[in-house]
Amino acid sequence: MDLQENIKEGLKSINANLLRTILTALIVAIGITSLVGILTAVDGIQYSVKDSLAELGVNTFDIYSKRNRGGRQQGRTEKIAPPLTLKEAVKFTEVFQYPSSVSLSTSVSWSAELKHESKKTNPNVWVVGANEEYVALEGLNIAKGRNFSNIEVQYGTNVAIVGKDVVEALYTNDQDPLNSEISLLGGKYKVIGILEEKGQIGGGSGPDNSVIIPILNASKMSSDRQLKYSLTVGIDNPAEMDMAMGEATGIMRKIRQDRLGEPNSFEIAKSESLADTMGELSSILRIAGFIIGFITLLGACVALMNIMMVSVTERTREVGVRKALGATPLRIRQQFIIEAIVVCLLGGVAGTILGVGIGNLFATILGIDGFVMPWLWIIVGLVVCVVVGLISGYYPANKAAKLDPIESLRFE
Repeated sequence: MDLQENIKEGLKSINANLLRTILTALIVAIGITSLVGILTAVDGIQYSVKDSLAELGVNTFDIYSKRNRGGRQQGRTEKIAPPLTLKEAVKFTEVFQYPSSVSLSTSVSWSAELKHESKKTNPNVWVVGANEEYVALEGLNIAKGRNFSNIEVQYGTNVAIVGKDVVEALYTNDQDPLNSEISLLGGKYKVIGILEEKGQIGGGSGPDNSVIIPILNASKMSSDRQLKYSLTVGIDNPAEMDMAMGEATGIMRKIRQDRLGEPNSFEIAKSESLADTMGELSSILRIAGFIIGFITLLGACVALMNIMMVSVTERTREVGVRKALGATPLRIRQQFIIEAIVVCLLGGVAGTILGVGIGNLFATILGIDGFVMPWLWIIVGLVVCVVVGLISGYYPANKAAKLDPIESLRFE
């Protein structure tokens, strides 16, 4: 009996015990679904973050207020650094002469309510104060209208750039938002630009649900609290990143009057740190996916081995007949191993399809556009199925191959 005949006999046996095969394959499918599903969702999130970083460019670094922990280091109490002020940030933009673009911004509120005529938004609009470089360095595009002019930023004119969600909440389809007036935190602002739809993970207050106003205008709204200002520097030549960061550090230390030998009273970091953080998070999620998939597949492996043991017992006489007709132990072993692998592959294919679908659905729920087809994880999933089939089928197959043909023919 050759290998082709073995495959046919294995498929016949599977078809004869269809319900048992489906239930066993279902256990395998659940394990592969959890494995492929989690990894597909992780890939979808990673692709989205990579696209965002590609738009921002890897040639940017940020300067922002130091996070004061107030702890002790080397027996000394850590000095609390005052936050970055608007005056210091503006001074930096004026002094820093490296070939670059410098964005200055601050978050005024995450829960503002905007009004236009009789309509108003939900109280969850993100209000950002920024200069004219903010839109470009944040990877945003203006779909309609224009950006701030240098004069508007310099004098804090009451103008605003709004996101798509804000437009949908305040205007009907036949209304043109440009040059209209909106009410924001007690002031009237003229809409001069509309941001292109960006999308955001999990919804909430992102670029689509935001309004951008001139930085000087935003600073006037902080009468009862201190705003946190941050700078984003985009270097024209990415190869000169370290040199530019060194010069920026020196300028900011001089502006902040940091003494020689003391640590920086501010934070400075490359934008790649976001990619690094995302990479670490993705690794954790992948490990979790592998653990969940492994535990489920371990259960499937035990269940399949049990099923194959039952199958060997049920078909003892059949094994005896085949041996009597000249089938070698190798062919008997192959027949049962092939059965186990086919059952696993049936579950693997079903689990892979479900995993890819569920993974992309999860990514869509998080607000990530696009369909991810993780070919690597699909191949890994199918290879795992073959391995599970080999592991589960080998012992029962080996037991069948060692059966004595005379005793097998007597088996009732």
